[in-house]
Amino acid sequence: MSDPERVVVRLRSHGRALVLPALLLCGIAFGTTFALGRVAWPLWDLVVWTLALVLVVVLCLVPTLAWLSRRVVVTSRRVIVRSAFGGSKRDVPLSRIHDVTLRRQGLQALLGSGDVLLSTGGEQPVTLADVPSASLVQRTLTDLVATTPGMPRMEDAARVDSAPRLEDLA
Repeated sequence: MSDPERVVVRLRSHGRALVLPALLLCGIAFGTTFALGRVAWPLWDLVVWTLALVLVVVLCLVPTLAWLSRRVVVTSRRVIVRSAFGGSKRDVPLSRIHDVTLRRQGLQALLGSGDVLLSTGGEQPVTLADVPSASLVQRTLTDLVATTPGMPRMEDAARVDSAPRLEDLA
């Protein structure tokens, strides 16, 4: 009997994606309070409030909801990448993954985040974009791929102090 599928980790992209919408919200609030009552035109306050509402929705609410809608779930058998806004869902069985690569650029290296690329063969690699604790996610995925049924087992993959090498999987 095979083991039941279990959730190993649930991820979202790094929370720093919300810094710009938060700063913009503060700026919009400041600009709105500054602009109210500045012009003698009777509809001026209505125009200011309408513009502020549109800016908050477009620049703050939409990016926040987009961040909340993108999720990655790693189970003991597969990696599931979901985006509710785009309505896309991608399942990648661990048995199809042959390479797990970590890519860090600029600020990602300072904050410990990064992009984890899952190579599955002929098609374009699946990218887990800007995940927090990216090196831990990469090691976890490498361990899961190494212990997936159908993949060659490594003698030292169960030891915590040794990281499996991807060259040994081929």
